[in-house]
Amino acid sequence: METKIKKTEAVKHQNDQNRTMYYGKGDVFVYRTYASPLKNIQPIPESSFTGRSNIIFAMDIQIALKGEAFFSSFSEGDNSKVIATDSMKNFILRHAGSFEGATMEEFLEYISGRFYETYSHIDGIVVSAVQKLFTETDIGDETGIRSSPLVFDEKERELPVASLETERTEENEHAIVSRQSGVKDLHLIKVKGSSFQGYIKDEYTTLPETTDRPLFIYLDINWIYEDSRDYLKNYVSSEQVAGIARTLFHELNSPSIQSLIYYIGLRVLERFPQLAEVSFESNNRTWELIVEETSSNEGRVFTDPRPPFGFQGFSLRRSDLKAYNQSEK
Repeated sequence: METKIKKTEAVKHQNDQNRTMYYGKGDVFVYRTYASPLKNIQPIPESSFTGRSNIIFAMDIQIALKGEAFFSSFSEGDNSKVIATDSMKNFILRHAGSFEGATMEEFLEYISGRFYETYSHIDGIVVSAVQKLFTETDIGDETGIRSSPLVFDEKERELPVASLETERTEENEHAIVSRQSGVKDLHLIKVKGSSFQGYIKDEYTTLPETTDRPLFIYLDINWIYEDSRDYLKNYVSSEQVAGIARTLFHELNSPSIQSLIYYIGLRVLERFPQLAEVSFESNNRTWELIVEETSSNEGRVFTDPRPPFGFQGFSLRRSDLKAYNQSEK
């Protein structure tokens, strides 16, 4: 049976502010060559990173548009206010050529502003991206080894991520609702120096305690600035945050992944006072022991774990660092 919705019925419900209503485009791959380099990053002890050349500035972008003007496209099939998602893709790609910044966070804000300026009926925009990192390769000749300015390797993990939500104001400007930066897909294995013991033992427990285990984790880390605009002058790089994670993993004999990410978070907040919060999503991918003794004194043989895996989610705010520092006095 064909269903027809009368226009008067649709209008009756049009101003429901709690409605979920958006549409957009995903996997918009942007490759901009010779963008402005990222420079003058304040060094920290846990990382050698001080900037990116941005000879290749690449992103995988997802954008979603919001607005009451789009309601009729859902309720009546009226596309007169619809910006085709293919047009969104082209809009992003074309404006990548005029972008003069050096970070993904800047680009997300830049492209959002251009959408608001061009299409007056957009009420809100949610845009996120994964930066695709290309690093200079080493080349060699009779003079030695040096970095190539022409040939690059694509890095598949430890990629920067960012998201931005904005909305149009009554003054016809746009304001930031939320902003988050991060690094995704760190895969870190520590071959010894981690333990797990003291947990609840009951009729469901089959896992033996261990005082020294190899610990393999997948880790995503996200952070929020105290001032949403502070990234412009006090940028926190994914490379430096990843460096802190690796350093703390090396330094600590951690009794659990929960403890490990807690101390990583404290160090991140300590190094970057411009941050309000740091959060984690981690997976336990620790290998399964197969051979306990090999021809070498410490060597063992492992394989991948069975499919079920443990995971953790955790966030720390600046107040947590303050409380920790006070407890240490």
